[in-house]
Amino acid sequence: MPPTSPIPPIGVAVIGAGMAGRAHLAGYRAATTLAGGRYGEGLPPVRLVAVADAHEPFAIAAAQRYGYERAETSWQAVAQADDIDAVSVVVANHLHREIVEGLLAAGKHVLCEKPLAPSVADAEAMVAAAAQHPDLVAAVGFTFRRSPAVNALREQVLNGHLGAVRHFNGHYWCDYAANPNAPISWRYRGGLGSGALADIGSHLVDLGEYFCGPLESVRGTVFSQVTTRRPKPVGAVVGHALTEVSAEFEDVENEDLATFTATFANGATGTFSVSRIAHGLPNGLGFEIFTEHGAGAFDLNRTGEFTIADSTAPGVVNGYRQVLVGPEHPYVAGGLPMDFGGVGHGQSDFFSFQCRAFLNEVAGGVGTPIGDLPVVPPMAHGLHNLRALEAVTRAADGTGEPVPVD
Repeated sequence: MPPTSPIPPIGVAVIGAGMAGRAHLAGYRAATTLAGGRYGEGLPPVRLVAVADAHEPFAIAAAQRYGYERAETSWQAVAQADDIDAVSVVVANHLHREIVEGLLAAGKHVLCEKPLAPSVADAEAMVAAAAQHPDLVAAVGFTFRRSPAVNALREQVLNGHLGAVRHFNGHYWCDYAANPNAPISWRYRGGLGSGALADIGSHLVDLGEYFCGPLESVRGTVFSQVTTRRPKPVGAVVGHALTEVSAEFEDVENEDLATFTATFANGATGTFSVSRIAHGLPNGLGFEIFTEHGAGAFDLNRTGEFTIADSTAPGVVNGYRQVLVGPEHPYVAGGLPMDFGGVGHGQSDFFSFQCRAFLNEVAGGVGTPIGDLPVVPPMAHGLHNLRALEAVTRAADGTGEPVPVD
């Protein structure tokens, strides 16, 4: 019989067994294999306890697929369970507040998917609830902060090699809504600003601030809605999957496209474009940074590399060069089974790194995790992100005047 660990295990659960929920489920499973270096030693045993989803077949299938002990059909069952310590909340945005507040009141550490809430008011209430439990980790998930390539490029800004960013140009172009006969879901409900902007634009705004610091103001927002009605699905739908639809249609309430410009507090300019109807681009996130001494770029379709330009090469051969991510870059050493240069990785790995950072902080204490992985952003950061998105929405007033980010 193997020896029993003297350290109590961390019991984890995920609420939501859809597309992103499965990424969290797999992330916790993989996070337990990450060790050494910046990941730290001493993580207690982790028990994969429960998957909760209102659609029981999804919960059962996910629990079996990812090795969790049981399936539940309500978040309340997770909150009441004595063997669960840390929970990911990965459900429709309008459900976040009730669930997060209930979990915190039950003494659970919480990692909530972005956007934190459907409104600033809801997010403010969630942050206030977290403040009442300072011993609990209350975090929001922005997974692209865990990309090895993104962080390697950011290090070239932070260490002064590229100098200050003067222009961040970012796009997140997806095609999950390009088919007008794709079924209606919660993603298509809510007012302008709650569509493509909240769903994928929240990531892009966060990346802009990751490189340039806080936004000061935004202006010139243009929202476009292309598909105004969508059919109702016959059954339950996972993520963006196509499924059988009925002859009954419902109105689409929010935007398919959003563009805007921004000014960062450090004086940099940001240009942003998001779309959920970009044909042929299932997950087309990318950005360029133009800096004091050079430039750099990242494309999610090529996750294991970034490009950079500076003045180190003679002019006759100077230009952008490809950099393959390797163990000298963040998250790779100890984070990938084959942790050497040129070995591919994908977006799902970012969830593993994020889950490990969350568990490290749960084990080490709020703000003092084991290891040296950056902590998962607190819910207050999720509130700031929503305030930025709210400013983007207000900047669609047609005046062209800058709208401050509160």
